Amino acid sequence: MTKGTAIHFGAGNIGRGFIGPLLVEAGYHVIFADVNDTLINSLNNRQEYQVHFLEPRKRRPMTVSNYSGILSTNDSLIKAFANDEMRIVTTSVGIAVLPKIAPAIAKGIAARRKAGTKAALNIIACENGIGATEQLKEALLEDLSKEDKQYVEKYIGFANCAVDRIVPPFENQSSPLDQYQIEWSVDRKSLKGIGERETLGIRGMHLTDDLLGFVERKLFTLNCGHAIAAYLGYLKQCDTVFDSIKHKEISQIVEDAMNESSAALVKKHPIFTEKEQREYIEMCLDRFANPNVGDDVQRVGRDPLRKLSQNDRLLGPISMAQEYSLPITNLCYGVAAALLYDYQDDPQAVELQEKVDDLGIVGTITNITDFKQDCNEFKAILTAYHKLQKWRS
Repeated sequence: MTKGTAIHFGAGNIGRGFIGPLLVEAGYHVIFADVNDTLINSLNNRQEYQVHFLEPRKRRPMTVSNYSGILSTNDSLIKAFANDEMRIVTTSVGIAVLPKIAPAIAKGIAARRKAGTKAALNIIACENGIGATEQLKEALLEDLSKEDKQYVEKYIGFANCAVDRIVPPFENQSSPLDQYQIEWSVDRKSLKGIGERETLGIRGMHLTDDLLGFVERKLFTLNCGHAIAAYLGYLKQCDTVFDSIKHKEISQIVEDAMNESSAALVKKHPIFTEKEQREYIEMCLDRFANPNVGDDVQRVGRDPLRKLSQNDRLLGPISMAQEYSLPITNLCYGVAAALLYDYQDDPQAVELQEKVDDLGIVGTITNITDFKQDCNEFKAILTAYHKLQKWRS
C-alpha cells in the first residue's frame, strides 16, 4: 500500500543508493529531483534499478521501482507539493547547495498553502553537517510571504538529522553500491503530525529527542576517522582509504583518534555507553577496510578548510575532549595531516597551502585553530606536523 509521495532532491549516490530506496521500501512513491537532465531521463526510461549491499551477511540486491524523476527547475515539481499525498521531502545535494534548492521548496510550500492542503509535510535535509535542515529552513523562509510563514509554523516540519551511511561512487547509473550499516537519526520534536509513540514507518530511521548526540557521534567518530585516514593516506601516496588503512601506522592513529573522541563523547552524551562506542568504532574500521567501498582519498579529503572549521570533524572532537581534560594526541595528528594536504585540484587545499606560505605553519595553526602557541593542543599539532612532513621524504 502506498503511504503517499516523497520528493528527494539530489539523485546522486546517497539519493539513489540510500534515501530513495528506504522511502520506496516504506511504501512512498519517490520523486527524484535533480538538475542533471541526462540522469533524470535515464531514471525515467529504466523505471527501476538495483542497489547492491556491501555487508558481511549477504543480502540480496534490492530492486528499486515506484519512483519518477523530474528536473528541479520544472514547474511540475512545484505542483507536486500541493498534492495531499505529499508527505515528506528529503535532500542529499551537499550542504552548500541547500540555498540553491530553497527557492523551489519555498514555491512548493506556497502552492501547498494556496491549494488549502492541511496534511503535515516534513522536510529532512540528509547532509553532512550540523543543523542542515535548519539552514535550509532559514534560506527558504526568505522567499515566503507572511501567510506562507504562518502556514509553515502550523503544517511544515523541519527536522535535523544525522545520516550514517557510506555509499561509494559508481561508474554508471544502473547499480549504485550501498554500505550495509544504516543509522538515520531524526529529531522527533521537530516533526509535524507525529505522535509521541509514532514513527514515519521508514526502516533504519530512528526518531530521537537527543539528536545532537547522534550528530556528534557520526561527525566526531566516523567522519573524523574517515578524514584522518584520507589525509594520512595522501601523505603515503595511497589512492583510497582502503589502501591507507592497510598501513599499520595509519590504522593505529585512526583508531586511537576515534578512541580519544569517543572518550569525550560518552561523557558529553550519556545515552551512549563505552561498549556501544567501542562497537561503533569497530564498525567504522570494518568499513574503512572494505575493499569494495573504494573511497578516493582526494574525495574524502576534499575541502580541508571546511573540515578544519571549529565545529567540524577534526577540531570539534578536540574541543569536546578539552572540556573533560582528556588526551588528544592522535586527534592532533589528524589536524596536522589536514594542514599538509596539498592536492592541486582542490581549491581549498591550494588556499590552505597559500596560507601556510604567507603565515608559516605556526601562524597558520593559530589562524585556523585559535589555539595559543603556549597551549598543549597547539604544541601537539605542531609536533605532529613536523613528524608527518618526514613521511614524504
